[in-house]
Amino acid sequence: MAQVRVRFAPSPTGFFHIGSARTALFNWLYARHTGGVFVLRIEDTDQARNTEEFLNVIYSSLKWLGLDWDEGPGPGGNFGPYRQSERSGIYQEYLQRLRDSGRAYEKDGAVWFKLLGERYEAFDEHRKKTVTKVKNAPAVIEDRIRGHVERVEDEDFVIVRSDGNPVFHFVNVVDDIAMQITHVIRGEDHLSNTSKHVELFQAFGAPVPAYAHIPLILKQNGPGKMSKRDQGALIEEYQRRGFLPEALVNFLCLLGWNPGDDREKMPIAEVIRLFDLPGVNQTNARFDEKKLAHMNMVYLLEQPADRFVALARDYCQRQNAAVALAADAAYFREVMLLSQPKVKSIEELPVYTGYFFTEEFPVDAKARDKVMAKGDPKARLGELIELAKAADFSSHTAIEEAIKQLAAQKGLGFGDYQAVARLAVTGTNVGPSITNIFCVLGRERVLRRLERFQAAG
Repeated sequence: MAQVRVRFAPSPTGFFHIGSARTALFNWLYARHTGGVFVLRIEDTDQARNTEEFLNVIYSSLKWLGLDWDEGPGPGGNFGPYRQSERSGIYQEYLQRLRDSGRAYEKDGAVWFKLLGERYEAFDEHRKKTVTKVKNAPAVIEDRIRGHVERVEDEDFVIVRSDGNPVFHFVNVVDDIAMQITHVIRGEDHLSNTSKHVELFQAFGAPVPAYAHIPLILKQNGPGKMSKRDQGALIEEYQRRGFLPEALVNFLCLLGWNPGDDREKMPIAEVIRLFDLPGVNQTNARFDEKKLAHMNMVYLLEQPADRFVALARDYCQRQNAAVALAADAAYFREVMLLSQPKVKSIEELPVYTGYFFTEEFPVDAKARDKVMAKGDPKARLGELIELAKAADFSSHTAIEEAIKQLAAQKGLGFGDYQAVARLAVTGTNVGPSITNIFCVLGRERVLRRLERFQAAG
């Protein structure tokens, strides 16, 4: 069997869509599974909409996801250039081949591809006019995912517009031939184009690559595929929000493919080992941001301490969280590691840890009403102030023991002190254990916050 060569061919006309990322991933996985070559080809012939900004987004997004390409912009290769805007000479050569074989002609300023077969006139109800049809055998596509598909092309079609720009169908096929692509793995919405592409491959006398049309990604709610306007559709959003790329890749692997069992969290090496086209589903996959968030949380909990702290610092820098970044490095690390088991995502950290870095933190009104309505919180607050003056603050266990002893003396439980203590020193009713909070903040800050809360009434 010849070496597998697959390609991902995005257009730099907008931000990087999660469906494009999944297409790139499936191509990359198949190349890695088979020991093949993953080609990045940039389809940038739409001069009115292409920008270098969006091109750089494609590059940075692929790199962030860990989808390294073997050939393409950067590493180069034997089949370049890898940007369509730089391949006009190649297109002219292939166009001339069609002209010479009688398979291309000019009409209305454009160049058309000529189908083979008997021609006849027919009235088109949709277009409300008479058109020239061709009696043509169906193009047979043995799709590696969809199975046996037959589609008929019965009208000549444009391959070069009147403005001189080549059409997608033409350049797509020419590049696949010139770059010796063996497998085309793309979204199901391209299946309708494939019969045109088969006609072009055959006209050039070139082997037709194996096609594999992967299922669409449906929006979270309602009908239709996920568009760039839908929430959660852009890769940049997950980068900005501090999601882990390995969690997003794991999630995308399972949007339309499964390993043959119920596993969800899988290392990428294991996915590469198992991934194959027969395992890709025919049914469309519905995007589920809650499931993605849960997977991200699982990965986050497993991060080594140094990486978690680095991720937290990087996110704080991107959010301009100057107060947190100004803190002592050891203190910043202690706060972040204390929060790691509790947060669901990196983006929660600034709010979740804010009170560790400033005395000007808000007090949640609902939490205050709830805490102050139960028992005698003011009395408990006074007792905690006296405890903070004398208790051993060397460890969270020492603080825990001191509060337990106080509670036992008063005939109360630990929880009777915990709620008002947390509200006073953090302004909320959620977070790490109160003993860990006391220990990290230290005696002086804890005492100051308890006294301030008491004075505020």
